[in-house]
Amino acid sequence: MELSNIKRVYLIGIGGIGMSGLARYFHHLGCVVCGYDKTSTELTSELHREGIPVIFSDSVDWIPVSFQTPGEETLIIYTPAIPKDSVILNFFIDKGFELFKRSQVLGIISKGMFTVAVAGTHGKTTTSTMIAHILKDSGKDCSAFLGGISSNYQSNVLYGKNNIVVVEADEYDRSFLTLHPDVAIITSMDADHLDIYGDHSHLTESFKLFASQIKPGGKLIHRQGLPLDTGFTYAVEKEADAFATNVRIENGDFYFDFKNANTSITDIKLGIAGLHNIENAVAAIEASLLLSVAADAIKSALGSFKGVKRRFEYILKSDDRIFIDDYAHHPEELKACIRSVKRLYPEKKLTTIFQPHLYTRTRDFADGFAEALDMVDELIILDIYPARELPIEGVNSDMILQRMKITNKRKLSKNETIDTIRNEQPELLLTVGAGDIDQMVQPLKQALQNV
Repeated sequence: MELSNIKRVYLIGIGGIGMSGLARYFHHLGCVVCGYDKTSTELTSELHREGIPVIFSDSVDWIPVSFQTPGEETLIIYTPAIPKDSVILNFFIDKGFELFKRSQVLGIISKGMFTVAVAGTHGKTTTSTMIAHILKDSGKDCSAFLGGISSNYQSNVLYGKNNIVVVEADEYDRSFLTLHPDVAIITSMDADHLDIYGDHSHLTESFKLFASQIKPGGKLIHRQGLPLDTGFTYAVEKEADAFATNVRIENGDFYFDFKNANTSITDIKLGIAGLHNIENAVAAIEASLLLSVAADAIKSALGSFKGVKRRFEYILKSDDRIFIDDYAHHPEELKACIRSVKRLYPEKKLTTIFQPHLYTRTRDFADGFAEALDMVDELIILDIYPARELPIEGVNSDMILQRMKITNKRKLSKNETIDTIRNEQPELLLTVGAGDIDQMVQPLKQALQNV
């Protein structure tokens, strides 16, 4: 596939965060772009407003005539999350089109560019967005394909005027093995996606393969303690090749100092909260220094960094009411998020609403979820969000509740949850999960405001 030949792009599963980024990228290049997704969301509505039509019926009747004949000017991209029996997917297969995964297209786009790729079972979205913001804010510039909506730029794709590209490298389905970065960052390698990998050892092996694909002369940066034999390490409040020290909270904001063998930056104010985000910031600083960004420019950029939608995002913040929304959907992510909330608000009672994501993940990590959620004061758990999966007999949210030790816990429907929050008016509310819990955020906000 030659990118310069592409004039038309159809995306099957266009509403996903990675797919929508590619849709915006090709639309920016002047291509005719459209696609299909199962359900309408705020993101698909935004695409439509930007001039990218989206259909929600899995029917060939809605595929434009110009997309029905294979040719070098037409590109068909699909996400592995699309069911194999999709009518639209099989239409393009039967017509003889060569179909490309999102990750393959990202690999082709980044080929020949100076690529900074951020991988990890958690932390990669915030870290990659942080790096992109530092490069943009400092004037170094970059293009970027992000796994979330940057709050600074209100987009998941950024366009630069130089040869630098920052990409989120997704381990799901081994997608990141299409990339050959100049700088690779690995934030974490916890067991996850075991429906794909089978066990943790195979996931670990894929991360090692990703690390081995760094271009000659490139650099691997990874969190200290990961099972990697080489690379530059980073950490928070403990010795590593680069580390954060003197971490503190002042007037509700996180501050820290950064140190490596050659550079010391003091009194860095981080524009977002969370000890885990300071760890992400250390990795972002090291990558930015490798790209010759000045220390004072890095410090300034981190202070103005607004984070990523659904990553420790404040929905309400006042003296009597705090509401934070986060994408956490793995036990380690939940622990990091909850610790940060409790460190910021140690005197407040923490009410948490959690929506488990995937039957397989719930089955595989029920004990870990229970341990993490036992850190909160009060829990409301929703039904499992299935995403791409069919139900598994005996696997449900009760598996987590039954393993938990705290007594203040209950399973509610979405409507019951909203009514409960309206009636009980918790002082500190946290919503967590990677499913459609994001669609509850505004109703919950209104419930807290008694609207």
